Amino acid sequence: MSNREAYEQKLQAKLDEWQAEVDKLKARAQGAQADARIEYQEEIDRLESHRDEARQKLAELREASDDAWEDVKDGVERAWDSVSESFKSARSRFK
Repeated sequence: MSNREAYEQKLQAKLDEWQAEVDKLKARAQGAQADARIEYQEEIDRLESHRDEARQKLAELREASDDAWEDVKDGVERAWDSVSESFKSARSRFK
């Protein structure tokens, strides 16, 4: 397996982990009171948007030529860091 393939698999695994976190929040939201449910849903919507951005960046990375891959990877890492911070923030808010 090349470094590129390993890197892409690592990112896909992280996307899967983030999806599981969104699913947990959805489950908590269903059992929450109305006001809390609204707050959960707003956070879920925000996280899903960030997750979708990360998914798009991974698709761009997969489609990049070998010559452009390193440049695209740099952009992906910046986006990934932002998404990761959003999920960390959500985790701390909704423990």
